[in-house]
Amino acid sequence: MSQPPEVTARIARLFVYPVKSCAGVEVREALLTETGLDLDRAWMVVDDQGGFVTQRELPRMALIRPQLKLSEVILRAPGMLALHLAIDTVEEPVRVRVWDDEVPAFDMGAIAAQWFSDFLGRPLRLVRFDPEHRRLSNPQWTGGAEALNQFSDGYPLLLASTASLELLNTRLAAQGHPAVGIERFRPNILLEGVEAHDEDRLDLVRIAAEEGEVQLRPVKPCARCPIPNIDPATGESDPAVSDTLQGYRSIDAMGGAVCFGMNAIVVAGLDRTLRVGQAVSANWKFA
Repeated sequence: MSQPPEVTARIARLFVYPVKSCAGVEVREALLTETGLDLDRAWMVVDDQGGFVTQRELPRMALIRPQLKLSEVILRAPGMLALHLAIDTVEEPVRVRVWDDEVPAFDMGAIAAQWFSDFLGRPLRLVRFDPEHRRLSNPQWTGGAEALNQFSDGYPLLLASTASLELLNTRLAAQGHPAVGIERFRPNILLEGVEAHDEDRLDLVRIAAEEGEVQLRPVKPCARCPIPNIDPATGESDPAVSDTLQGYRSIDAMGGAVCFGMNAIVVAGLDRTLRVGQAVSANWKFA
């Protein structure tokens, strides 16, 4: 059966992750910037050598829950007083590492450092991305387009779909495992109205924002580390998610990596607002 010439969907949910690898914030609307959704991965936790740390080695980071206010981000964690971060305030410049990139950033000060060190049990600092720096996505996947990131793993946006999660949960249930939420997969934009993993096969994605059309391009399947195994409510890990995905989401084009969701770049529509419920359309990549 041939595929229809165009896909239609809608934005079901939107998420911003102010601090890399901490919990996300579900929002009804978000401003689209050249690095993705506004304030997404603007902050990052680093060790005493300036290297980034994530839930991979510190799963309790999942329990740190940000809240976005007009002029600040408030972080809460079990047993801790709230940490208030002013959005427009930083301290001294530093150099930090995220994967293979060494980038300029700004330290957030002693109070933030002590807060993260106390909760996570090792010496840590919190840093803010330097917005003057141009950290580029891999041009091998972007087709040469200059796609900017802050502290994301490598691309400004991550797309997933409700149907993809439903398929996973059906397979988990068949093996006697409980259902999981999309929060484990940390998407920015969750689509509904497409079939499971149709996001893998979409070309230019067009979103009907009020200020004009937004255009996004899915460019690379998101290869998954063990983070989706971590329960965001408890910080505890169980391999059931990875084991189940391994059975049907090992992608040959990604060297056999288990993939869920699509990394995407911004093509058009900077400074426009994405909202839950907006209409989405796209063509098939190989139509």
